[in-house]
Amino acid sequence: MSALARPRRAVAALSPRRRRARRRLDRTTAVLGVAALGSTVVGIGGEVARVWRRGSTPLPAETDDVIAAAGEAARETVEVAVAGFRETPARETALTNLLNSFVVTWGVVRTSTWMIRRRGTFGPFRDLRLGRRHIHHFVPGIALAFLSGGVALVTRDEDFEPWLAIPFGAGVALTLDESALLLKLEDVYWSEEGILSVQITLAAMGMLGAAATARRLMRRGEAQVLSPPPGP
Repeated sequence: MSALARPRRAVAALSPRRRRARRRLDRTTAVLGVAALGSTVVGIGGEVARVWRRGSTPLPAETDDVIAAAGEAARETVEVAVAGFRETPARETALTNLLNSFVVTWGVVRTSTWMIRRRGTFGPFRDLRLGRRHIHHFVPGIALAFLSGGVALVTRDEDFEPWLAIPFGAGVALTLDESALLLKLEDVYWSEEGILSVQITLAAMGMLGAAATARRLMRRGEAQVLSPPPGP
């Protein structure tokens, strides 16, 4: 039986009520993904608009070539982001890299698993099997998180930590995306119980985002309150 026929046959074997619940789950997952992507696009768009207003690029009302001005504003936004990345302390950069890696990996893995379920493959991605055993993506996720975390502990190099945060975030995302399977010890990824993985992952995203924001806020506050007064 082909990889494409297996999920369709499994869905067809369900009762009408279960099939309706499965379709609702698919739609809910898609809506959550669109909402996450939309919020990211809105955030990036807001930063581009801010740089456009404050930078040297002419505003839309001040130029006849709005597309060229928008491209210049986007390039200036990238320059601002790169400069901010270079000036940010390593620990803050590591947390930001961890958050970004986590979010991007989760979006890619959810999209790829959904496409694999519908089509059997998604570009280079497909179900990985070792004999009769299906290797779930939490397996490489755990290995990736353990390896990068272990290297960070052994090296203790602050300049290296921001780069290790990228594979660590990816590994955590791969693992938490199948947290419902790990808790249930059953393949419930696309079942009603599988929505728990989405809830846990979104909660982790919220906590990481809050931690990154709080750390930046506190460091700026420390610079104002705890810095030694200027000498005479």
